[in-house]
Amino acid sequence: MSGAKLFRIEHEGRPRYALESGGGYRLVDGGDGLSDLKARAAAAGAAVKPARILAPVAPSKIVAIGLNYKDHAAEMNKPLPAEPLMFLKPSTAVIGPGDPIRIPAGVGEVHYEAELGVVIGKQASRVPADKAMEHVLGLTCLVDVTARELQRKEVQYTRAKGFDTFAPIGPCIAMGLDPSALDVEGWLNGQRKQASNTRQLIFSVAQIVAFVSNVMTLLAGDVIATGTPSGVGPLKGGDTFSVKIEGIGELTNPVNG
Repeated sequence: MSGAKLFRIEHEGRPRYALESGGGYRLVDGGDGLSDLKARAAAAGAAVKPARILAPVAPSKIVAIGLNYKDHAAEMNKPLPAEPLMFLKPSTAVIGPGDPIRIPAGVGEVHYEAELGVVIGKQASRVPADKAMEHVLGLTCLVDVTARELQRKEVQYTRAKGFDTFAPIGPCIAMGLDPSALDVEGWLNGQRKQASNTRQLIFSVAQIVAFVSNVMTLLAGDVIATGTPSGVGPLKGGDTFSVKIEGIGELTNPVNG
């Protein structure tokens, strides 16, 4: 299934997986569960027209890695970390393509952070780096929306990163894609603000999966956000923000102030 793109769609009132095919979608049997999803996708059947595109997974948690691009660490005036810096975003922060990012009243400046997301395909606990990719279903786009003033004020990142709608994910899960050299871009209102490549990651995807799995068990459907390049900046009501990643596609969300 190398190069296959799986979308989670609303079909006949419920979530289903569909394989992108020739500009359309073919329904994957078995609902929206992740069990045997690669095999099920290979046998995708009837062509369907989605009512809408949903977030590609409903994770139990999002594990985010901070300061994982050298240029972003410099931008934030922070030293390069000796090991991955982890924080969590709750499942309730997840929204899908086209869903609005809502800026809560009174939180101050809110920033966009374009990121590569890693979707876990099977449970991972204490896996070594050389086996880590066996636990990855595929890759997606993600926005780590951040209440920057709260982040600067507080030692913990939970509140600044955890508001509802602060984790747009999508538009799909790209399977069989090598994460080691992908262009990652963030676009605000049609202007490119972030541009880098995963070659600039301080810790590779395999290293991150292994590191996180040695702290907490990763469940199928969980997502790891791998960090953002330089160029982060403010979002306000009326804006539109897009993440574009080579081989995956484009995730676009409007912003409600």
